[in-house]
Parts: sequence; structure tokens; C-alpha cells
Amino acid sequence: MTDNTTGSSRIALVTGANKGIGQQIAVQLAELGMTVLLAARDPRRGDEAAAELRAAGGEAHSIALDVTDAASVRAAAAQVDDRFGRLDVLVNNAGISGGDGQSPSSADVDLVRAVFDTNVFGVITVTNAFLPLLLRSAAPRIVNVSSGVGSLAAMADPNGPLAEMPASAAYVPSKTALNSLTVQYAKELRESGVLVNAADPGYCATDLNDHRGFRTAAQGAAIAVQLATLEADGPTGGFFNDEGLVAW
Repeated sequence: MTDNTTGSSRIALVTGANKGIGQQIAVQLAELGMTVLLAARDPRRGDEAAAELRAAGGEAHSIALDVTDAASVRAAAAQVDDRFGRLDVLVNNAGISGGDGQSPSSADVDLVRAVFDTNVFGVITVTNAFLPLLLRSAAPRIVNVSSGVGSLAAMADPNGPLAEMPASAAYVPSKTALNSLTVQYAKELRESGVLVNAADPGYCATDLNDHRGFRTAAQGAAIAVQLATLEADGPTGGFFNDEGLVAW
């Protein structure tokens, strides 16, 4: 599934890369020889994560980027353009949960908007800003880090593993929307050679869930890295976990 274009010439940007799954995606891409740009809202944390990766032998740079701030995103894209002239891999990993208490009947609409602003609108903002740079790549890849809870099929199954999960008006629908958005980008970019897919990392122990997950961030990162290094004839517009396709 991995292509043969990985190496020092490949440039990858990962949003929300200063911790958790995003940081592990950056680590694993660097281990493949890519130059990794760790995008983070907090420049200090981004610098620390990049320094840690460089200390381990990776080629890494931090870049300040807030996915909810269009000016910040444009500035980040300009920096990448000035320094590298293109981008080969974009991993839209940054996301927020919105916390508990998201049941539809009592949802705080402002909270729902905030979650969608990061998890959906932020992906559009970042993708559109970096798309001109991706189109200069010989093998452009976009990976949207989604979640298995975004599967309508899984959520609607009264006997499935998510049956006991509380109803959510914010995080869960935001990931369903992200999956749909992934398909639409794949449809638009199909003829351009950009492969766009969504990754389900599984229930990983991260800050997002107060470290309640049963998988490690490194395990969750693996599918995103796999999708980031697809061969030219690889899938596009799909939703994948470690075991393969995830039902919409």
C-alpha cells in the first residue's frame, strides 16, 4: 500500500501535531524519511514537538497554524510555499470533542458550532489554502482523521458496539460531515491525481477522551500514515481503519 516516492524529497504537513495522534503521525512520517511540518495553534508546543522529533533523527519543522483562523492558515501556506514550493501530504488531524453533554435535545448550539468550526470548517480552510501547493506534487495525498463514531451504519445499529454510546449533536455529527466532505473532495480532485481519504484511528488514549481509549496514539496513527503513502492507483474517497473499509 505504501508507494516508493517516500523519502527526503517528500514534504508532509500535519495539523494538531504537537500531541496525541497527530504527533505520532508526524513521527511515523519522519521515520519514512519525509520532511514533516508540525502545525500547532501553540507555537511553543509546536516547537517542542518538532525539536523532540529532530532529536530522534527526523527532519521536522514547526509551523504556527490555527485551523479556525483563516489568516493564520494563509500565513502558514505562504511559509510552506516560500520554503518548499510545494506540499506532498496534508493530514487534517486537528480536532476537538466539545466535551460531554452533547445530547441533541439539550445541545448548546454554540458548542456545536465550535466543534464544527474546527472539525469540518477548519478542514475546508486548511485544505483549500494548501491545495495549490499539493497540486505541484507528483503524488499528492490528503488524509482527514475522522472517527468510527462518524459511521452512520455503526451508530444506527442497535446491536452494534456503539449502541450504548450517548447520543451526540456535536462531535459525532462533525465526523460524519467530515466523511462526507472527504468524498466530495475526492470527487472534485479525482482527475488531478490527489488521493483523498478518511482515517479511523480507533479509540485511542489521548487528551481528546481524557486518555480513556484502549489503543495507543501510535497505533491510531498507523492508518493515517498508510493512507498518506498510497500508491498512485490507491483508493480515493474512502473511509479506512486498520482492518480495511469502514461502513459509511
